[in-house]
Parts: sequence; structure tokens; C-alpha cells
Amino acid sequence: MIQVVVTGIGVFSSIGCDRETFWNSLVSGTSGIKGIRAFDASRHKSRIASEVVPFEPEKFLNFKQVRRMARVSQLAGCAAFAAVRDAGLDLEREDPHRMGCVVGSAAGDYYNLEQQYDRFKEKGPGFVNPLAIPKVIPNMPASNVGIALGIRGPNLGVSTACATGAHAIGIALGILRQGLADVVLAGGAESAITPYVVDGYACMGVLSQRNDDPGTASRPFDADRDGFVIGEGAGVLVLETLSHARDRRADILAVLKGFGMSCDAYNIAIPEPEGTAAAAAMANAVRDAGLNMEEIGHINAHGTSTKVNDKVEAKAIEKAFGERAKTVPVTSVKSMIGHTLGAAGAIEAAATVLTLHRGVIPPTINYHTRDPECDLHIVANEAREAQVMAAISNSFGFGGQNGVVVFTRWS
Repeated sequence: MIQVVVTGIGVFSSIGCDRETFWNSLVSGTSGIKGIRAFDASRHKSRIASEVVPFEPEKFLNFKQVRRMARVSQLAGCAAFAAVRDAGLDLEREDPHRMGCVVGSAAGDYYNLEQQYDRFKEKGPGFVNPLAIPKVIPNMPASNVGIALGIRGPNLGVSTACATGAHAIGIALGILRQGLADVVLAGGAESAITPYVVDGYACMGVLSQRNDDPGTASRPFDADRDGFVIGEGAGVLVLETLSHARDRRADILAVLKGFGMSCDAYNIAIPEPEGTAAAAAMANAVRDAGLNMEEIGHINAHGTSTKVNDKVEAKAIEKAFGERAKTVPVTSVKSMIGHTLGAAGAIEAAATVLTLHRGVIPPTINYHTRDPECDLHIVANEAREAQVMAAISNSFGFGGQNGVVVFTRWS
């Protein structure tokens, strides 16, 4: 089987817009959650978010590209360019037909959708921006990355709610294994901090309302958690066949070893209570990697900080790992960057790769009160040095769509 490796990381998040800043913020337990700045949230139940501020897309994209792209596509494009630069990939030397792009978004561009709808209601037909539809449709992040970088091989957008980023990486793994490309840029992007989206989630009762203390609002697996914090950002990995990476003498960060997925087939918003399908996704991923559960030394959890999701994920981990569920170190980086929706699986995959590469497990901050229904080995509040050889990253989306990726340390 063709081996697939990670050679570059591009991350745009509230705690850093380059690999080193992002990683240093993770291991130091820095929170990027603050009061919402994207709009006046004073009348909203939840008034906090994890925003990419400042964001300067002009550093990677030209004026015309920026003007034609929605913010979600700008984030995807910037993360892709950063990943290519991080990988030392010379695009002029690559065959564009042997390069692919799989980048997804769960929400797409709600900002322009809301803005242009208001414009339509106010002025009537004939005044909607001609770019309104091309900006909004969910495949635009992948398409814009392909256009901006001149990638002519396999290109597709993925939209599977909060599992989007993980599914994009898993699909890219399949493309490379099938020999359809030598290099694939894979990940997810999201920018949906808008009045409608924030209120919609708040009315579902899933957002934290700790508005007076944003930095401690996201508390995955903690008994006092009261909901997730909405976030934005993008994560893109440069994935290559091992032979291609060796031919160009690339620095290898980790091996993308396996991918597994499943469906709860239960409810559009509530995970199946026993976590059976989520456990199956973990088992499928580890099996695909040619490993066994005893070899997994770290779990980068989905860990949203909602009462139900964290409890079900804990059950799923217990089902998949048995007694080892109480000893395998578990981290949720959402404690620091909130829930970045379609970008989450990709940003958290990047964190998992760096955990293996750097020999340090980032903490789950704001974890102070044990929840007996989440009986896991949480890496609480402080990073931990550990030479992890294999790790999984979990992503579970609305509709019961589950995706799990497996990485191993490169040596």
C-alpha cells in the first residue's frame, strides 16, 4: 500500500496564524476566546467567540482574489498557501495535474447570504451582488484554493458538519493511495460568526453563556460545562506519497496512517446515546492503519464542551478502548480555540501531527471538576511531554456523521 505522509501545515486560528505561534499557544494553554467582534452581539444569549483577529488575507492573496472570495474561502486560501510554504513545496516544479485539493466547510458563507438577503428585502430584485451565489456555495473554499494555486488534479469540497475536516483528510488519503495524485492539500475552513448562526445555535441550547469570562467558557469533559463556543479558522495539511516526499527531500512531520468513518443513523442533532457508531469509526480507523488499540498513545478528542456530546464521546472511547480508556491521554483543543465547525477536524489533525512531531501533548484547559460520566484520562491544564508513537483525532458531526484519522510518528 502507498504510504502517505504529512509535510506541511497551514493553520489560521484565534491563537495563531502560523504553525509555530499556533503550537506555542496550544502547549501554553492560551485561550483565543473573547467577546464577539464580528457584529453587535449585545442582545444575544451567547456573546463570545473564537475569532481570527487580526486577519490579513492580502499577505497571501492578491486584491482581486480577496475581493472575489468570501471570508471562509480567504481563510482556506491563506491556510493552503501557508501549508505549501511550510512544506517547502515548489509549485512551479510540480505537475499541476498530479496535485489535488480536498477542502471542506460545514456552513459555507453565511455572512454574504445574510447580507445579500437583507439587501434584497430592502431594495428588491436587481440589486443583489453578482458574486453572491459563487461566494456562498460550499465548494468554493476548495475551488478557490485550486484556482489560486493552479491545482488541476482531483478537487472537491466536503460538507459533513463538524466532521468535515477529518473527512477531507480521509478522502485525500484515498486519492493518494489510489495513485490519483502525488500531493493533496486537505483540510477545512469556517467563518460563520454571524447574527443568524450564533442565534440559531443559542436557540438550540448548545452554546456557552459564560459571557463574563470568555477564556474559561469552553470546558470539555468538565462537570460544569454549559456548551460550546463558536469559532472560525482554517487548517490545511500537505499530504504526499512517501516516494514523492523522499524524491524532493521534504521534511516529514508524521505519517497519515489510517481513516475510519461511520454514521449514527439516529438523529439530525443528537448523537446516538451509547456512542456505538462513533466507537466503530475509531476501530475502523485503527484497523485501516494496520494497528491495534493498544498502540494508540493519545486521543485528540472531538470534545465540544456540550453536556451530551462529551458524555457520548466518553462512552464511545470506552467502547473502543475498553479498560485503556482510563489511561490513554485525552486532549480537546476546543478548550482553547472553541468549536471551529467544518475546520475543527483539520485544525485538530494539525495539533495531533504536532503532538507526535514535538513529543508534547497539549492540555485541555478549564478542566477542574471531574464528571463521572466522562471517566477519561484528561490531560488537564498543563501540557505533558510524551513520545507518542500513534494517535487518533476524533470528529463527530450533526446528522451522526463520524470521522477519525490516525497519525503515527515519523522516524
